[in-house]
Amino acid sequence: MSLASLDERTTKRFPIAALVYSPDIDPAPVLAEVVQMLRERGVALAGAIEHNNSSCSMELELLSSGSRMGISQALGSGAAGCRLNGAALAEAASLVRRDIEAAPALAIFNKFGSQESAGGGLRDEMAQAAMAHIPVLTAVGERFLDQWSAFTGGDSVQLPCSAEAALAWWDALQKR
Repeated sequence: MSLASLDERTTKRFPIAALVYSPDIDPAPVLAEVVQMLRERGVALAGAIEHNNSSCSMELELLSSGSRMGISQALGSGAAGCRLNGAALAEAASLVRRDIEAAPALAIFNKFGSQESAGGGLRDEMAQAAMAHIPVLTAVGERFLDQWSAFTGGDSVQLPCSAEAALAWWDALQKR
């Protein structure tokens, strides 16, 4: 679907959008730019986006408050990577659920990735927002498009991974 086809009919049917990215693209800076621009417009947001400060320092920014919380745990000096801290992610998910209950204008999630594809991560919170008729924006890697389609029942719009595409989608939603 192209940006030109984001008319009223499309946005009513697809209040869920995925910024589709290839393995060589990091969607985090794009989502951070979208969040900044929407905040400048005064849009009430819920959800969380990721900020990677180093190879093993992942943080989620809770969009309703702007606060950040670490979600990774170091595995030690000899480790080549880090591991997701499940307890921290569960705490973030509980805060996001609470924020969605406040009925924001838009819910943005850092990505639908391996955790969400396996039924975890912030998948339930994405579903909660969609079921509450809150538009949802996230990023989806090309390798997870089949799982994303199964999750949304095919009722989502796929966009290029750019702030311009996300804002065009949001602007089209506002015209309905």
